[in-house]
Amino acid sequence: MSDALVLREDAGGVCTLTLNRPEKRNAINRELFREFRAHVRDIEEGVGDAGLVVITGAGEHFCAGHDLKSAPHADALGWLRQEMLIVEKLTKLRQPVIAKIRGTCYTGGLELALAADLIVCGESARFADTHGKWGLVPGWGLSQRLPRRVGQAKALEMMLTCQPCSGEDAAAMGLANYCVADDALDGKVAELAALILGNSRHSNAENKRLIYDTDGMAIGAGLNHELMRNAGFDPAMRKKGEPIAAAREAD
Repeated sequence: MSDALVLREDAGGVCTLTLNRPEKRNAINRELFREFRAHVRDIEEGVGDAGLVVITGAGEHFCAGHDLKSAPHADALGWLRQEMLIVEKLTKLRQPVIAKIRGTCYTGGLELALAADLIVCGESARFADTHGKWGLVPGWGLSQRLPRRVGQAKALEMMLTCQPCSGEDAAAMGLANYCVADDALDGKVAELAALILGNSRHSNAENKRLIYDTDGMAIGAGLNHELMRNAGFDPAMRKKGEPIAAAREAD
């Protein structure tokens, strides 16, 4: 096993970032986060040829959240802000982002998963917000992203009770897009990746931007934004109405 705390693998247009502290259920300490930050910045700057990003965890778990046994940073609030900005940068990548989840996805791990565009989990997945058990409050966007995924009442239930929900429950409430058998998880993510990568990267990026930029707008303002901030056709398109796959084959 590599000594790196975050592994990057690029294959077929998919960049997979794997949190690599399996003996700690991939709990996040500052060293792991620094490596994660560097990878996100590289993807943002176009290092590699990623059309899709997958975030996952080594071993049987996704992420147990922050490693509470790590000594706090001397400037705790400043460091939290750095973390928050990188999690937000993950959401704003031009590439679609999928969180692939087995086992534990708790608290900071849940916040990281919520920063992805799609969440796909195995039946072993367990999702929980346990900030309340430790006298903490969210700092990576959970209070904003969780209710947008599952509704205010369900988000409050998860945050106030700190009780875990299963992968099947997560899919039923809309927290996860799909829940499949653990041994089918890799295949399901690969299937989604193929569907996404079969479409225009330009369109994928602009669809993301329009959705996130207009979040919370009244429909009139959103419609105006879509029209006035429209990025237009993908330059790779050869002619109107020609599918992007055909345009690629013609290159």
